[in-house]
Amino acid sequence: MRAARLIKLVLLLQARPSMTGPELAQELEVSERTVARDVLSLSEAGVPVYADRGRSGGYRLIGGYRTRLTGLGRSEAEALFLSGVPSALREMGLADAASAARLKVSAALLPELRDAATGAAQRFHLDAPAWYQEPRTPALLPAVAGAVRDDRRITARYLRKDTEVERQLEPYGLILKAGVWYLAARAQGDFRVYRVDRFTAVEVPDGGEDGAQGPMGGGGRFLRDEAFDLPAFWAERAAQFARSLLREEVVVRLSAHGVRRLPHVTERAAAEEAIDAARSGDGPDAQGRLTVRLAVESTEVAYAQLLQLGPEGEVLHPPALRERFAAAARRTAALYA
Repeated sequence: MRAARLIKLVLLLQARPSMTGPELAQELEVSERTVARDVLSLSEAGVPVYADRGRSGGYRLIGGYRTRLTGLGRSEAEALFLSGVPSALREMGLADAASAARLKVSAALLPELRDAATGAAQRFHLDAPAWYQEPRTPALLPAVAGAVRDDRRITARYLRKDTEVERQLEPYGLILKAGVWYLAARAQGDFRVYRVDRFTAVEVPDGGEDGAQGPMGGGGRFLRDEAFDLPAFWAERAAQFARSLLREEVVVRLSAHGVRRLPHVTERAAAEEAIDAARSGDGPDAQGRLTVRLAVESTEVAYAQLLQLGPEGEVLHPPALRERFAAAARRTAALYA
């Protein structure tokens, strides 16, 4: 355990110019006193770790020291081989690069770990597309992916409803959601999301030096905003999109089992929010049933979703939806009479 921590400490300092004691303690999940003892042990072992004193001090490696102490354990090697989605790499045109990388990693492993790649592949498989749909790779995805990797501006034409429009974009990142590719890009100073399969043409201008600045649409690379966080950006936009779909409201009385089931048959965040609000309000009635006000996309969608609750949910409002459930219940009862 301690040996693994010492290795990680060296690798952290090798990857960064300097780190403070609190930063290392947080990364290693130990106390600052333990960090100081580990640094002393490394120094005694000949690793040139230098401690800068003072308020802005910290630990750093001196003399351009580099270590080859990068051996992987079995679980680490298996996790590395599982870290990509094979179909996604293939669609972005990175299958050959990924294969070469796996071969290099395999060659660097200890002999007893060489089977990590095949062992992981036979035990775990990542399948990105959703059920009941045939995944289609956007023809322009490799070009977009290349621009994302190189921080190059693109001129893109895409379909917006029935109209084709043209935009100059700074492509920041690609997201694969349930088999559909999305591009996070900056256009006219704002970050937006585009479906890659709606692009009809993508032009990646040549020329321009790394970090070259210029008006949108100019050739070459753009200056990337280092504060941009792709996972956080997508999580926020996905939540906004899901919330924007919920334009209507229904009132449902739920049994205890219905309360547990609701997040599994409707939009989870909306269901949990409705349940929390009901519990903090009037709470369950004398029969133990909880009445919730649930945001839904439409009454049509709500009918299909809430029907899965069966007798564990009773629709109270709107009246037309309640009558539709009552009619469905009568037809069901007739079938089993």
